[in-house]
Amino acid sequence: MAAVQISFLGSAREVTGACFMVQAEGLRFLVECGLFQGGRDADVKNRAFPAFDPESIDFVLLTHAHIDHSGLLPRLVTLGFRGPVYCTRATADLLAVMLPDAAFIQEKEAEWANYDRRKKNGELRDEVAPLYTVAQAHACLRRLQGVGYDQALHPHPQVRVRFRDAGHILGSASLEVWLEAGGHTRKLVFSGDLGMPGRPVVNDPTPIEAADYLLVESTYGNRLHKGMKETVDELAHAVNDTLGRKGGNVIIPAFAVGRTQEILYLLMDLVRKGRLPRNLAVFVDSPMASAATEITLKHQALLDPDTQALLAWFRSSPDAPYLRVTEDVEDSMALNKIKQGAVIISASGMCDAGRIKHHLKFNLPRPECTVVITGFQAQGTLGRQLVDGAKTVRIFREEVPVRADLYTLGGLSAHADRDALVAWLRHFRQPPRKTFVVHGEAQTAMGFGDLIRDAMGWPVEIPEAGAVHQLG
Repeated sequence: MAAVQISFLGSAREVTGACFMVQAEGLRFLVECGLFQGGRDADVKNRAFPAFDPESIDFVLLTHAHIDHSGLLPRLVTLGFRGPVYCTRATADLLAVMLPDAAFIQEKEAEWANYDRRKKNGELRDEVAPLYTVAQAHACLRRLQGVGYDQALHPHPQVRVRFRDAGHILGSASLEVWLEAGGHTRKLVFSGDLGMPGRPVVNDPTPIEAADYLLVESTYGNRLHKGMKETVDELAHAVNDTLGRKGGNVIIPAFAVGRTQEILYLLMDLVRKGRLPRNLAVFVDSPMASAATEITLKHQALLDPDTQALLAWFRSSPDAPYLRVTEDVEDSMALNKIKQGAVIISASGMCDAGRIKHHLKFNLPRPECTVVITGFQAQGTLGRQLVDGAKTVRIFREEVPVRADLYTLGGLSAHADRDALVAWLRHFRQPPRKTFVVHGEAQTAMGFGDLIRDAMGWPVEIPEAGAVHQLG
């Protein structure tokens, strides 16, 4: 039997940098090509990529648009990859926004690093170069080929692929991959990032029933999320208390892709049900969130039935919220003149960049205002300081007192929690020959692997970064 092997180039005992290489005789392809994020060594890892010849890769399969799964594609193309990148059509549309934005950030970070070095040393002999430029990101987009869910794709004579809805963000997919080598067919399944069932906007993850080899994510494999009802009740109380009793504004930092659209759904639904004031004034202040929302509406057929019904109500009801998407910087600055009655949704979701910092600067000192945290806040971010109870924070080199109320919503994760991951695994009719636990911090991945092994009796491996496994 000809050997098939898989190399774990990223997202092994860590969350970011997802990249897996599958090789067989006459064939080499990647699943994911993600950016490493967070930690001191992320930049080193990104600049060391790829540790293989990009020209040797036949094609790339991509599960979804998040940068930790897609963000090194421009670098791969710039360094020689000339094959197609297959993803869902919605993912391709999102990448047209997200990859140039990631490149812009790379350029700015290099510019700032060079400025600091000049300021410190007085001269600059070796400039820091960005990982890739905006022009290179746009060139990479020409490699994208969009496909539909559940359709048969044949990217290579030895390979058949099917994209299944993963319910994580718009366009996200799990992959079924049938690989022929040495007269045998092996079925590989890549879970991608699995969504939490019962969440708004996207559909629940599609069950898969069979695999010879499975790669499953474990981001939240060691915990359970707060219930959705409790989360919605907390959001309703925060908005009503702020706009009613206190007479201030509600500031909501939110990730531009996925989370902003979920928050809009919840606010509209609460107005529809009479739990929030009719004609609620909602402002979306993020160019990327605006673009992602437009893409979401373009792919309305992919949304769950409840969201489609809510959109129909929003377009026809006189009670629907007043929704304004800011067009430019002047519109964004004008929002800071509003003293009460506004719900402002802005990026970035961890409060470390973008327009949200301006809104926090103007509203954090005001006790009549409220900040609603809607997602994970990484160590060292401004959002994490707020969640940890900081009394003052530094924004634009100014000390800003924190007098506004703070709510932390715990039930809006786009990732399946431990029980939802196990429920998805239980749809397999029999155990895969080997299950590889990936996309989780080391302790979480190993704990989730133990759970699968002990509770389900499956053969499990928790690969280390750089590990190569023969699939037989």
